[in-house]
Amino acid sequence: MKNYLLPLSVLVFMLFHLNIQAQNKSNGDNMPGIRIISAVDIEEEVDGQPASVSTVELIIQPNQASAPHRHPGPVYGYVLEGIYEFKVEGHPLVTLKPGDTFYEPLMALHEVGKNPSETSKTKLLAIITHPRSSKQLVIPEKTIKSGE
Repeated sequence: MKNYLLPLSVLVFMLFHLNIQAQNKSNGDNMPGIRIISAVDIEEEVDGQPASVSTVELIIQPNQASAPHRHPGPVYGYVLEGIYEFKVEGHPLVTLKPGDTFYEPLMALHEVGKNPSETSKTKLLAIITHPRSSKQLVIPEKTIKSGE
């Protein structure tokens, strides 16, 4: 069984990396630049399913904001650089600076994720615990068009 763990971990890492690249391309300017630093299978479960933990770096350009979205597991974040406006459903909008942390519960709506600076980028480190079977780490919120 141990002979399969390393190749399986590498495969999971590659699939998540390719998925994030595809999400970045399909979302255009609506999402920050995302780079997966690591993906590791863990013994815990998320929502009753075997879990993995992915560590990602997000770079948000000046005045860039992410579209509302959700994550398939809880997110723990840390502001490395710049200013970050953050709002998750049920909580007030907060402005975070380097050294500040944030948390998003499982499948909570991330309503606001914005770099309010006109000149400097924002860099975040996020750790997402998610089911291994998750196909997306970022799940765009469906918008309802007027008239529907």
